[in-house]
Amino acid sequence: MTVKEKSQALAQQLLAKRYLASLKDSPEQYIGVELEFPIVNKMGNKTDVLVTKALFRYLQEVEDFIAIKQDEDGNPVQLQHKTNKDQIVFELSYNTIEFAFEKTKTIQEVESRYQHYLGIIQPFLRERQHQIEGKGIHPYWRINENQPVKIDRYKMLIQFLQLSEQDPTHRFHHYPDYGTFICGNQVQLDVSRTNYLEIINAMNKVESAKAYLFANSIFDGEDWDTKISRDIFWEDSMHGYYQENVGVNPKEFINEKDFLEYLAKTALFYVYRENEILYFEPIRVEDYLAKEKIVAYRLDRTRQEIKPQEEDLKNHRSYHFQDLTTRGTIEYRSVCTQPLNKTFAPIAFHVGLHHNIKELNEYLAQNIVFDFSKENPKELRRQYSKKQLTESELVKIKQYSLDLLKISKRGLMDRGNQEEVYLEEIIKELGKC
Repeated sequence: MTVKEKSQALAQQLLAKRYLASLKDSPEQYIGVELEFPIVNKMGNKTDVLVTKALFRYLQEVEDFIAIKQDEDGNPVQLQHKTNKDQIVFELSYNTIEFAFEKTKTIQEVESRYQHYLGIIQPFLRERQHQIEGKGIHPYWRINENQPVKIDRYKMLIQFLQLSEQDPTHRFHHYPDYGTFICGNQVQLDVSRTNYLEIINAMNKVESAKAYLFANSIFDGEDWDTKISRDIFWEDSMHGYYQENVGVNPKEFINEKDFLEYLAKTALFYVYRENEILYFEPIRVEDYLAKEKIVAYRLDRTRQEIKPQEEDLKNHRSYHFQDLTTRGTIEYRSVCTQPLNKTFAPIAFHVGLHHNIKELNEYLAQNIVFDFSKENPKELRRQYSKKQLTESELVKIKQYSLDLLKISKRGLMDRGNQEEVYLEEIIKELGKC
């Protein structure tokens, strides 16, 4: 075995331990929801971060939240509910709020708590000419203070993304601070050792429909022909330094070995040494442990040589749209933040398809809209997120989306929690088209 082959084998072994060890044979099914929103100044000015910081202090006064993390100025930036363990955090910047809900059995449980929090937060913000809005891009990204929250991890992330400005090939976009103004709607669902690959493969083929149904991040800073600029921000940034690290999987995984080989081509970009966070240009996991030394950067941008260690893989994460996590779940990451009245439509869509995976797979194999033996899910997502579709494209994607919505609805009905109500409006709208 060559040094490279040994490094590749060890990488796959360590990734299997990190991601597959927590998979159960038949896990109980829970729903984990994370919702990000821009906090917008209603007067058309930049978000006043004094208002957003005051909101987090206010939440501790009027609701059972405690601060579990503060920034270096002593402002609470991560709150946790004492009873239900929900968290409210600043997502990378002080202009963006995230609700990270503790896992629940039904969508209604999440919505109930979300509406409760919104009922406290919106009046506070509106009294100060601000509000949470359902948009995938902060509308005032140009004038906002797009600075990271003052904690080491977020400062590191922005500095890492700024490495794109030094790239001689100019293959990246010019917005390394994009993470401070894009917002997503994410859900995590439990998978087992026997079905995780089947679900990743199937849900990967759903991305074109999700692009059509849930696009909500047109970017006015560039003439990009897409309604989902979030895809470009991810893929053409340092996170997309290696294409295997982000987005839609370009192929179906044949087996676990195939999946681990692909995962080993994703990247590491930061480590800790004695509680200090250090970042570096992305290195594929399969190459990382074969390196003698790496030049890394401190937060003061000075350099430090480090020796790779096996335990560094605990800092690994990829940014796939169907992302296997270390918690035995798949996190669905491709949906933009939705208009507030449609917040739970994509959540329900995922839950229903996930539950009805058998019918979904049968449909994907037999459908007459897309031939996945010839068509690439990555390309299809790009095609169907364009601002203008041709008549024939519209006919195809509407049919495909409606078919998938009906499969999801049947899955939700089978769950028996009346969660299909969250799809009614979107099915009705599509049926009229």
